[in-house]
Amino acid sequence: MTTHHTAMIMVGLALIIALAHVLGRLARRCGQPAVIGEILAGILLGPTLFHGALAEALFPLDIRPMLTTLGNLGVALFMFLVGLELDHRLLRGNGRAAVGVSVGSIVCAFVLGVVLASYLWHDHAVGHRLGFLLFIGAAMSITAFPVLARILTDRGIQHTRVGALAMASAAVGDVVAWLLLAAVLTFTGSQSSWQVLLVVPYAVVMVGVVRPLLDRLLAAPEPRGRGAGGRGAEERGLGTGVLGALTVLLLVSGALSEWLGLHFIFGAFLAGAIVPRKGTERLRATVAERFETVTWMLLPVYFTVAGLKVDLTTVGGDGLGELGLILLVAVGGKFGGAYLGARIAGRPGRSATTLGVLMNTRGLTELIILGVGLQLGLLDTDLYSLMVVMALLTTAMTAPLLRWAYPRQAIDADLRELAEEWEAAAPRTALARPVGAKRSQETR
Repeated sequence: MTTHHTAMIMVGLALIIALAHVLGRLARRCGQPAVIGEILAGILLGPTLFHGALAEALFPLDIRPMLTTLGNLGVALFMFLVGLELDHRLLRGNGRAAVGVSVGSIVCAFVLGVVLASYLWHDHAVGHRLGFLLFIGAAMSITAFPVLARILTDRGIQHTRVGALAMASAAVGDVVAWLLLAAVLTFTGSQSSWQVLLVVPYAVVMVGVVRPLLDRLLAAPEPRGRGAGGRGAEERGLGTGVLGALTVLLLVSGALSEWLGLHFIFGAFLAGAIVPRKGTERLRATVAERFETVTWMLLPVYFTVAGLKVDLTTVGGDGLGELGLILLVAVGGKFGGAYLGARIAGRPGRSATTLGVLMNTRGLTELIILGVGLQLGLLDTDLYSLMVVMALLTTAMTAPLLRWAYPRQAIDADLRELAEEWEAAAPRTALARPVGAKRSQETR
């Protein structure tokens, strides 16, 4: 790499991070998740503006592989954090309803996605037909768990019944959708059959061997002089050895899953998911804080790399019609499936409507999936561009629709009711009151 290339990469990174930060803050001011502005920044830096002249000047072809590598590292860290932040405790008291909502939204969206793909195949025929159908179905089934969690927190409803159920449903849906996508990629991949067969023992070793080793590592006291004597990991915080071990685990797991044909995102996700939960709350929070700093810098690079492949200037009248169909299927599948699942589980109409709106959140997770499809030849660039716009619009409509489906008066009433129930059950326990009950006014 020449000095010129190094300088171009540094200038490009500075521009990417600055624009993503500015548009992310602007999106937050407009009541949207920051990811909306960050994705939009990536699209604006791509060939959509000035017929690609800006993209070619800022990001010449010879530095794009390096940008792709940096963006992939950001995605790997992000997927590790998604796995790390999954919490099985969300299912307590919500298990049946969460499974109903998540499975309903996934099945409905998947079936409608396959039907849509059979229509789109005639104009976007690439690769394996059955693989194309299954991939579009899986892509329609995704809910962005991290973006949804942020929306719930911003609205102050994470401690309401519907908020907890939405988090639980998204967590279950995340796992099911990733398994579904892994099955699709295994089916459509070019790996040898013996490599595919190694997926099961790989997962077994990660859960049965690596997880217990992590449990022992996290419970071990830090050496004197570097920690606080014999205190456990949950009291001591994060040692450099633990952070290094988790980083190595993330990279090795991602590399193994890539070699097995599952894409590195699955290995990174699994590495985060197997980190022990019991007694590691403080440590996991510290790990997330450390990794989020690097992720904040690298994820915008991924948005830009993705945006370099989005060219909206090629979308004509037919493309707008296809975009309308894609949006109809995407919104109808997720909303309708989640609503029906919630109603069958006995949830009232307002709660079911709110869940339907929330499960339609896609964001960065959808962008990652679409990038995988484009990389593996399951999508052409035109359909990829339309699907990226769909991910952007469905995520953008979540916040305003949520304000309509679950207004502030209803949120405050639910928080008061829940707080009264907790106080009646444990009148002398200060911790029994939901945190959101006191802070509902702060999140308006």
